[in-house]
Amino acid sequence: MPKPSSGTSLHPRNRHPGRYDFAALIRAHAPLERFVITNPYGKPSIDFANPEAVRVFNRALLEKDYGIRGWDIPADYLCPPVPGRADYLHHLADLLASSHDGVIPQGPELTALDIGCGANCIYPLIGRREYGWSFIGADIDGRALDNAAAILAANPELAAGIELRRQANPQDIFHGLIGAEERIDLSLCNPPFHASADEALAGSRRKWKNLGKLAPERQLPVLNFGGRANELHCPGGEAAFLARMAEQSRDFAEQVFWFSSLVSKAANVEPLEARLRELGVTDLRVIAMGQGNKRSRLVAWTFLDKKQRRAWRRARWPGRTP
Repeated sequence: MPKPSSGTSLHPRNRHPGRYDFAALIRAHAPLERFVITNPYGKPSIDFANPEAVRVFNRALLEKDYGIRGWDIPADYLCPPVPGRADYLHHLADLLASSHDGVIPQGPELTALDIGCGANCIYPLIGRREYGWSFIGADIDGRALDNAAAILAANPELAAGIELRRQANPQDIFHGLIGAEERIDLSLCNPPFHASADEALAGSRRKWKNLGKLAPERQLPVLNFGGRANELHCPGGEAAFLARMAEQSRDFAEQVFWFSSLVSKAANVEPLEARLRELGVTDLRVIAMGQGNKRSRLVAWTFLDKKQRRAWRRARWPGRTP
């Protein structure tokens, strides 16, 4: 199994190391050509302050590197950075391998639950392509799920292993999604990390200022990756969402092997770890992730003891271990 990254670069299995091959991306998706610019270093790039350019760039990446066709999202929905999203999945694959004698279990026998799949459905699409896992994509937003369904319709070979479910209660994370007899091998989530719309706007302005783009003559978007309210903020922000996820995960301790979430703010990791230990987790992992100057971390936990884990993988995972 490849050694996981240190968190200062992308995962070794990530398809997006180094500079992007814009010529190849344009061959895969010709509309990208009108958005390509020359950056101050004389290299081809796009204007990441232009939401439309980011959306078309993502479409080209997904077409070229994953064979995903017809990907698009409404203009006001979150446009995910593809390399970072792929990284989360590769680290989760390593996490599964750590419970499987170093071998990544692949194939449709494994089921992943994506909490908040959004209109982009990015984790199920890439996860299906890279590892063949089955996915449940869940969201509270019916319009987002309709768009995700349209993407799946354009990619039937991936759609065969992806089910979309609507979460009726915004306060519930696992309740209402996981059936009484259902087993989930891993759950993943990219939670909203702001506490309010004002905080989201302030964070965006800080980012533009740090990038040197907050000039008076330029009308910049609120967020270059877009995002609706439920995607960007919730009462109490990321810390409150993670606390609720931890509490509710205990109710599904024997139905989910690995729970996980991205944690954007480093200060939120320690309180989450402390609460999970109080709830009785048997294993807890914090995995550093990063791309360029951006730093994040993945927190994963399980309530299963070693005997339960052995029984689980014997029953469910390909290449069963003794």
